[in-house]
Amino acid sequence: MIISPTELALIRRLEEELLKPEIRRSANLVSRLLADEFIEFGSSGAIYDKRCIVEALQQEAPSTTVRMVDFTARPLTSDIVLVTYRSIREGTCKSHLRSSIWKLIADQWQMIFHQGTPSETS
Repeated sequence: MIISPTELALIRRLEEELLKPEIRRSANLVSRLLADEFIEFGSSGAIYDKRCIVEALQQEAPSTTVRMVDFTARPLTSDIVLVTYRSIREGTCKSHLRSSIWKLIADQWQMIFHQGTPSETS
């Protein structure tokens, strides 16, 4: 279950890309980052598939910068990584605990699962 530091850095960069408004509004870019079997448990309690997320993000209003803190990546197998972190929306007290599962599919890391849980900013 060893994943190179280079691959772990790549997964962090990919996770960060999904926080950028210009990436989120691009159906092509988001579709490349999310696996076909992607599922999300939203902070609202709703469950979303890839199609729903791609469509919703295209309609998303431009937002403030979101930063990641307390990022960790834990290899589960040689081709699956669990990512956890806290996202903080700049200029607000809005914070979420986030977890994602990334899988290496056809030589490309893609997210297969994501969950966001509202939390207190610390």
